[in-house]
Amino acid sequence: MEERSNNYQKLLWIKRIITLAFGILIWYLPIPWDITPDAWHLFAIFITAIIGVLLEALSIFTASVIALVAVVLLRVLPPEKAFSGFSESFILLILAAFLVAKGIIKSGLGRRIAFLLIRRFGKSTLNLGYCLVITDTIIGPSIPSNTARSGIMYPITHALSLDTGSLPTPEGRKRTGTYLMMTYIAGQTISSALWLTGMAANPVGVGIAAKFGVNMNFGNWVFVASVPCIIALIAIPFVLYKLFPPEIKYTPEAPEMARKGLQEMGPMSTQEWIMGSTFLGMILLWAFSPVLNINLAIVAFLGLSILILANIYTIEDIRQGGGDALETYIWFAILYMMSTALNDMGFMKILGAQLSTYISDYNWVTVYILLTVLYIVIHYLFVSQTAHLLALYAVFLQVAVNAEVPAALMAFMLSFATNLFAAITPQASSSNILFVGSGFLPSKDIYYQGAVVTVLNTVIFLLATPWIMWASSL
Repeated sequence: MEERSNNYQKLLWIKRIITLAFGILIWYLPIPWDITPDAWHLFAIFITAIIGVLLEALSIFTASVIALVAVVLLRVLPPEKAFSGFSESFILLILAAFLVAKGIIKSGLGRRIAFLLIRRFGKSTLNLGYCLVITDTIIGPSIPSNTARSGIMYPITHALSLDTGSLPTPEGRKRTGTYLMMTYIAGQTISSALWLTGMAANPVGVGIAAKFGVNMNFGNWVFVASVPCIIALIAIPFVLYKLFPPEIKYTPEAPEMARKGLQEMGPMSTQEWIMGSTFLGMILLWAFSPVLNINLAIVAFLGLSILILANIYTIEDIRQGGGDALETYIWFAILYMMSTALNDMGFMKILGAQLSTYISDYNWVTVYILLTVLYIVIHYLFVSQTAHLLALYAVFLQVAVNAEVPAALMAFMLSFATNLFAAITPQASSSNILFVGSGFLPSKDIYYQGAVVTVLNTVIFLLATPWIMWASSL
């Protein structure tokens, strides 16, 4: 055992040395195009942190913290810019939603909802995967933030994982938890693409497309998206189930166990009623936040305040069990800051424009396919879907129009792609973060399975091009 541990430590340090060598190499490479030295050096630190996670040389938290230290000590960014990610409201939303989710679990409401779902759909883990995806798709048009929707669905998914025999440990997470968590993340890439109001960046794309003469509204969006999205929603849970099967597949006894569990729980307790009412109120405020002009993070903190005042989730609970929420908050804030700074420095726009010029001389079909794939792959460098869209959407659409790609076809595809790549990395979307911090989804699994899901999404939507082209022309 001791020898195995020593070998593991040696391998770990070899991976860390390789990661460091990679970072130094990128740092000192000749700077291409018109990228500034600071932007290039920030890119070197950012991509080194990602490589460190991919090689399993460092945890995503450790890699992010070291990257933050490097950014400041090497004077790539001033401290005030380096710490700016910690004040972003949507990142605070994730932190508050994480704690509210723990209140749902502690109160017993999460377990009750899980038992109800298991009683109805729990004969197989695959059924539960479809249940999660369908539920998110149904609530998608009424919740204009996929991050807020993940705050609704995370405690339910977490409770389902626990009550189907899974635990957030290396031995226990593969029973059902990893599959259910990843299926939800993957499914949300499609539920967000199906509805114009399914993700906050979608209307931004509509505004940019309008400048190119493309009319996109709620009705034609869902019509154009319907065929590829329905195919993808059917395919994703099944493909993940086949390629990364949960250890527990069939649970014919689970519905009866859930029925007995509900009997043992008895009627809803006072804490469950308070928790349920608070949760429902949060959902309604999130749904109507554009009309009421209410900040999403404040809604989450309002819910958390009520739970603390009602003694459902106490300060002591936060002290004892808030470590994973704080860890997730820190690493995501750092990676978001670095990605945003790269965008602000013009790195992303220059990269996108330069890469686009290499393909602009091909026929329009080839340009369309290459731009779509390139737009998706570049998301490895982004932590925000909205930032990605703002940096590259107009650039790619202009290149496509110049190459005689139908403007409506490219505009819709780029809008859909802004959602399709949301599972490509742990930090690819803020809606992933609660699930990443659950303990059921190691970063390596998300990179691997997220790549598979992204390829599947891309293939489905590219094959649906004739439909998208026809439907968008109406």
